[in-house]
Amino acid sequence: MAITLTKAEKSILKNVSIPPRPEVLIQFSQETKKAEPDISKIAKILHADVGISAAVLQVVNSAAFRRNREIESIDQAIMTLGLKRLVPLVKAVALKATVGQNEGMASFWESQTATAECASMIANQLDKSNLANHAYMLGLFHFVGVPILVQHFDDYQKILDTAEEYGWDHAATEEMAAYKTNHATIGSLLAAQWGLPKIMVYVIYYMHDVEGIFSSGELDSTGLGLLSILKIARHATFVKNNPSAEDPEWLAVKEDILDFLTIDESELADLILVASD
Repeated sequence: MAITLTKAEKSILKNVSIPPRPEVLIQFSQETKKAEPDISKIAKILHADVGISAAVLQVVNSAAFRRNREIESIDQAIMTLGLKRLVPLVKAVALKATVGQNEGMASFWESQTATAECASMIANQLDKSNLANHAYMLGLFHFVGVPILVQHFDDYQKILDTAEEYGWDHAATEEMAAYKTNHATIGSLLAAQWGLPKIMVYVIYYMHDVEGIFSSGELDSTGLGLLSILKIARHATFVKNNPSAEDPEWLAVKEDILDFLTIDESELADLILVASD
């Protein structure tokens, strides 16, 4: 698998600034990748950034990660979750803190957070708890290309209006026509630059190019599982906010997802009900 950029995309991307990883995340990543990570050092690194450490605790104590006892400190979070499960959550909240500075995008981030929480719950409901943390990170991360493009194109509101009326699959096509790139490409490049798992980079890249994706071999079974979870989570949040509207993005991939997950309409309805609760 590989992300392919056209000459036009490479040209325009020279003028689109993808925010670098914050220093705390670089230090965190370096330590967690060691053969024998120093847990006390990792805790100290996270404690150094009050915003990120507070956000991580908020996430692990949210409805998406229901626990019998509240996790009260970063040290406790590390011991309870383990580094493998904590790493994607730290990256997710660091991303939001870095890219989510525009006050005008507050409702956007509320929507992404809701999608992330839905995605985590859906993964658990599907007995794919091994994907729950990555599903959360994907839910929060997958549309990060949107606020970046908002910052770079003064007329991007027309894309937001198109998405509101016709859905984001259609809006992504409009982005390509207007800017020679789209939010999925930008998001996947940022995901790669921030060191997200490669499979997540590819899911973001292909999230609107779904025709034949379940049989093309572009995504492996883990990638298709994450894509399915993301699409159901997006549909669940759409239904909650637009109970009487049709969701064209979901209709484009619904049958493939039901077949891949081997679930029926009734089981899907139960998933959406739990995720929307």
